[in-house]
Amino acid sequence: MRKFVLIHFLLFMGVAIFSKDPWPYLMLTVAQILYVPIALRFVMKNGDWFSKRYYYVALPAYASITMIQTIAPQWSGILAFFYFAFTLCIALYGLSRFLRRGFTTIEEFSIDLGMMYIALGGGWFFAYVADIDTGFTPLLTWLTGIHFHYSAFLLPVFIGLLGRLHKSRSYTISSILLLVAPMVVAIGITFSRWIELFSVLLYIIGLAGIIGIAWRTKFASRTQKLLIVTSFTSLSLTIFFSLLYVLGNGFGLTSVTIDFMLRFHGILNCILFALFGIFGWALSVPTSNYKELDFPISGIKGKQRVEQLGTPGQHRGLVDDMKHYRINGVSPRIVDFYENTIDYRLFATVRWHKWFQPFAFLYSFISRITEQINLPIHRNEVEMTGDILTVRNDLDGRVDVRAWIRKVNEQYAFIALYSSHQCNDGRKYMNIALPLPFSTMTGVLELHKIGNDLQLTSKKSDPFSDAGIYLTSKLGTYFKLPLEENFVVREEADGSMTAKHEMWIFSIPFLTIEYRIHKV
Repeated sequence: MRKFVLIHFLLFMGVAIFSKDPWPYLMLTVAQILYVPIALRFVMKNGDWFSKRYYYVALPAYASITMIQTIAPQWSGILAFFYFAFTLCIALYGLSRFLRRGFTTIEEFSIDLGMMYIALGGGWFFAYVADIDTGFTPLLTWLTGIHFHYSAFLLPVFIGLLGRLHKSRSYTISSILLLVAPMVVAIGITFSRWIELFSVLLYIIGLAGIIGIAWRTKFASRTQKLLIVTSFTSLSLTIFFSLLYVLGNGFGLTSVTIDFMLRFHGILNCILFALFGIFGWALSVPTSNYKELDFPISGIKGKQRVEQLGTPGQHRGLVDDMKHYRINGVSPRIVDFYENTIDYRLFATVRWHKWFQPFAFLYSFISRITEQINLPIHRNEVEMTGDILTVRNDLDGRVDVRAWIRKVNEQYAFIALYSSHQCNDGRKYMNIALPLPFSTMTGVLELHKIGNDLQLTSKKSDPFSDAGIYLTSKLGTYFKLPLEENFVVREEADGSMTAKHEMWIFSIPFLTIEYRIHKV
């Protein structure tokens, strides 16, 4: 790492000495050939496709920046395109990282999104050098390129590294605000001063949370903490002057000029935020907390012909023996329901939450064709009928698989393929696959006893749990969806049972199904 940093530092110093542009333009150059390469080194994984091809795409980009700054040939636009192509490769790397994991941890998503954002910075830089008409002045085009290198790349990467050391609800909220803010800024500059003001407020709230977290976080050394805390805290000054600039430029309430912003705001971001942050994280790069998944996934995809899935009659329930899940003390009637499911009748009341109802209406046209998660739009109680089929292991790929077929008014509502798997620490999960077009959605559920009730949930009880809802396709095997579900099955005083199935998307509730369950 030290040799890598030294090489890029010497490259920048050479460019700075022989540059033909005024000194403020070096604030973008230092990001391009010093800060971006080092930040990438923090998060690159040795042996992956990007690290193997890094020098093939990076060296032409750095050489292009050097030539643009020191020679400034007439064909600088072509050279700028090489750098733009490099940022596109970085964005693809961020996208590939995201597709491999999905919405697992906010800190890794922050790093992924930062790498995807930088392609916009490369694009604006290319537009500036090639003198492409963007609808803005050349200076504003150049400043937008800077914005996507510092606020939209370096800041998300630094936030992600901080999240590897500290995880809390306040960190999640602050991170989301700061990840959304760069695009809101770009929209505000283009369309509305009010949106631009709103974006600055997002930055203020998000930065306040992140700065507080940085002060509370334990780092590898005092020197590292001093550098990183200074890096984050310096943003409180720069965002204050951003607010003054927006109030002056958009509303005429202050007299902060763009020249002042370029010198004061730019230098603070360039030195205190970026330089201190880069060297702070270089002292000790925290490792990722993400755990690679390896549980079994169903090989069945697409719309299924039920008669070809398996044969009925061999299994009576979703589970042969609930004792395998080590859930003791649950109501015997609930246990009997899971072991002898075909002996019970299900009546369901489906409630799509109001905000989601338009999406549910549109999805209903798709679900009628796919015959999967094909639920009523109305809130009237309906009976779910069906059967349990034994699925061949060689067809599915998992063990002891059975398909629970549920219909509403003779239309398929669910075709769910039930199995289980056990992780290394001995915990057993219910592993439920729903075949979708060109993919499979898998719900991995933890089972918990709550009094005499049974809870099945995709919410992790600890960071190392396999629980979650995943999508398997050609793009990735364990793409974690931003979905959560929770079932609570309860025996009532009269011997009947009720169940409540709740679902969330991005932690926002969108579907609740109430079940009444009676033994035949």
